[in-house]
Amino acid sequence: MGMKQCIREAALLVIVMAGMASTGATAQDVQQQSAHSGTEHGSLGELGAKLSNPLGDVWALFTEFDLNWNEGNLSDGDHKKGGAMLFQPILPFRLTNNWKMITRPVIPVISTPVPDGLKADGTASFDRKTGLGDIQLPLVFTPNPKPASKWSFGAGPTFTFPTATTDELGSDKWEAGPALVVINKTRQYTGGVFGQYWWSYATQGSNKPDTSHGSILYFYYYNLPNAWQIGTNPTVTYNDKATSGNKWNVPVGLTVAKTTKIGRLPVKFQLGIEKSIVRQDDFGQDWQVKLNIIPVIPALVKNPLF
Repeated sequence: MGMKQCIREAALLVIVMAGMASTGATAQDVQQQSAHSGTEHGSLGELGAKLSNPLGDVWALFTEFDLNWNEGNLSDGDHKKGGAMLFQPILPFRLTNNWKMITRPVIPVISTPVPDGLKADGTASFDRKTGLGDIQLPLVFTPNPKPASKWSFGAGPTFTFPTATTDELGSDKWEAGPALVVINKTRQYTGGVFGQYWWSYATQGSNKPDTSHGSILYFYYYNLPNAWQIGTNPTVTYNDKATSGNKWNVPVGLTVAKTTKIGRLPVKFQLGIEKSIVRQDDFGQDWQVKLNIIPVIPALVKNPLF
């Protein structure tokens, strides 16, 4: 199956889900879910909105499956397919009655083509690498927002650990830096940004250069009836150590989400498609289709720690 055909089918699936979400939409408030669909976090619609908030209080096992099409000068415009699975448990801890800490470790399993030597025409041959990538660990501290507040903020350190199973899938560096979250939320929508930046401070025994790079997740979800949502949640990446023309990747996209129950287990499903309007000249992500499966789990720590 060609790249264009895969993208058309993925885009069609997103559009169909969006149409299903909006069909029959009325002025009903998202809060008016039937009693049998409720959870300890409110209705399924309320739960889905909370899961869209990185500063929310819901414990969940966020899992993402990515399918990427990458291209650039090194591939002579030819798209190379890659993929990843990101396991990201959402673990909010109540520190006191007024403060909480939210950690969202990211454990990536990656399968991606990497350049493996230049040819005479200036393009590269490619070799596929599969394995564990570098694990990220943000620790975000945030005050409990006032009931009527539309804004919430969080900040703290973020770390990257050199856990990659092959050199091509990681930096071989211990990294640390700041994380910052800004949220604007009403009953109709949740939007905001989640920025992280890392600098290397120690090596894993390799001669790889020092690192300086960051990411910005920007997101917006509009709540629809019957626990549906539509919005966007791309991640912009920046690498200060890359050469000119290879520092930025800036995607835009569309995401459709539905929160439901499988038995008694609340689960949120998200499907999105993204296109990078700015990407690395040499070789970078051009298109991405991603599926999120987010089962909600009971809070493992319910009482304040202090």
